[in-house]
Amino acid sequence: MPSDNILASIVLALLLFAAPAGRIVAGDAEDAIRATLLQWTKDFNAGHADAVCQLFSPELRYDFRGYPERDYDDVCTRLQRSLKDASKRYAYSLDIREIIVAGDLAVVRLAWTLTVTLPNGQTVISVEPGMDIFRKAPDGQWKIIRYIAYEAPERPISNGE
Repeated sequence: MPSDNILASIVLALLLFAAPAGRIVAGDAEDAIRATLLQWTKDFNAGHADAVCQLFSPELRYDFRGYPERDYDDVCTRLQRSLKDASKRYAYSLDIREIIVAGDLAVVRLAWTLTVTLPNGQTVISVEPGMDIFRKAPDGQWKIIRYIAYEAPERPISNGE
């Protein structure tokens, strides 16, 4: 029965090496998604209107704060219009809370903080927690195919804090 021992050894070796390889692939995907989101933030904050749509897949559908469902064209138009509005300055910061990868799909829990500087210098800040679903495109890039975002509720201030 030496062939049984050889077969068992091969199966054991495959199991030992396959599990870490899966974690490495997921880790690589997490790094790629994180880098994609950070690059988008830099592009947006630098006013690169031509680059802001690259984060999204043309099949995008999203829900935001109870508004009607929107798509790729809607988000691109809104983002580009905002960046071209010289009367205001828009800037995002990003808090990635969790990335879960499963094959060619990933879910990212995050919060965007949008700071809008008005012509009079006043700033308006909104925190928008949400969940993005990415799919790895045929070209290897991770793109958002769905997202849900909402405005964080204001926390009441108590005398004890």
